[in-house]
Amino acid sequence: MTDAAHRPRAARMTRDARRAQVLAVAQDLFAREGFHHVSMDDIAEQAAVSKPVLYRHFPSKLDLYLAVVDHRGEALVAAVDEALGAVGQADAPAHGRAVVRAVVQAYVEFVEHAGESSSLLFESDVTHDDVVRARVERASADAAEVIGRALRELAGLSLEQAALLGSALVGMVRVAATARYRSGHVGVEETVDLVTELAWRGVAGLVRERPGPADPP
Repeated sequence: MTDAAHRPRAARMTRDARRAQVLAVAQDLFAREGFHHVSMDDIAEQAAVSKPVLYRHFPSKLDLYLAVVDHRGEALVAAVDEALGAVGQADAPAHGRAVVRAVVQAYVEFVEHAGESSSLLFESDVTHDDVVRARVERASADAAEVIGRALRELAGLSLEQAALLGSALVGMVRVAATARYRSGHVGVEETVDLVTELAWRGVAGLVRERPGPADPP
């Protein structure tokens, strides 16, 4: 550990700029080392700030970690919202497939750009605590809710059934996106095509197998 007396003096920044800088440093360290292997000393050293300055922004390591998680989660939700905003209106099956593809693409591209920091949302080592788990999983829960609404409209599922299958689809997508990023063996667009096809075939099967209100039993 670098002695505090020899630590380079941090450049003067506004409070918001300093907070953003510390978040960026902490995000990188937490993603690479995990919550339990990073100390506030490590973060202060990498950010070139004193611990009193660090604690003025974040009272504890957990507060800082949750701020990083919220920041990543907001980015993922924004990516999903943007992707869904681009989905055009069409007949129900076509719209449903477009929704599934939009969510798949948002996840795959998010992981591609976020790199290992996506692990803070998908593979956190602090999820033994219910409050922390809820914060970490908030973004995925929001995406699952969107898919669940589409499944209810398409397949006539109950609220509980749609929520379960929405979570299952999001879980599949985030695992595939992470695996693609770490292996690099399949391209981004090919991954989107493959995972969309797999997910949509399952959804389309539900649509075919469950008669609509006007169909005979």
